[in-house]
Amino acid sequence: MIKETIKEAEIHMKSALQALELDLSGIRTGRASPSLVERLQVEYYGMPTPLIQLASISVPEPRSLLIRPFDATTLRVIERAIQASDLGLTPNNDGKVIRLNLPALTEERRRDLVKVVHARLEEARIGVRNVRRDMIKDLKEYEHEKLISEDDLHEAEDELQKLTDRMVQQIDGIGDHKQKEIMEV
Repeated sequence: MIKETIKEAEIHMKSALQALELDLSGIRTGRASPSLVERLQVEYYGMPTPLIQLASISVPEPRSLLIRPFDATTLRVIERAIQASDLGLTPNNDGKVIRLNLPALTEERRRDLVKVVHARLEEARIGVRNVRRDMIKDLKEYEHEKLISEDDLHEAEDELQKLTDRMVQQIDGIGDHKQKEIMEV
């Protein structure tokens, strides 16, 4: 029962890690990447739809993205969604495709992006700690119901803490990597 609880905690913690990586992939670095805009929500027939489902996204040059909508009528709504986003990019529409030119990041913009990364890292750490808290609560219920002994409870709590520490360390590693990527000129 304890092993199942710890396995479940690990699965939930890993999903928090994956969500963080997905989130950080959308934060702009010095070079163009389709992941920058592919999860951008576009209002399509009254429904928010990820851009990746409405258009193909390519990188023709290191500092530009080319968005080719599958349906030409969506060109305007995609353009509006890009302008409304917090990417700080101006789309160039030629009637068939949208070009996004990524200007070089200024030192100030890099620092702002690093602050955003730190906020996302903290959210992920909180998510991991919440999983730990919930699992410890479950373990205490097991102990209260006499399903496990008090010693088993303390061993399980120690094991959960080690798992939490390992996950937080991974989160910090991901954050350090992203910070270096952003600060790289």
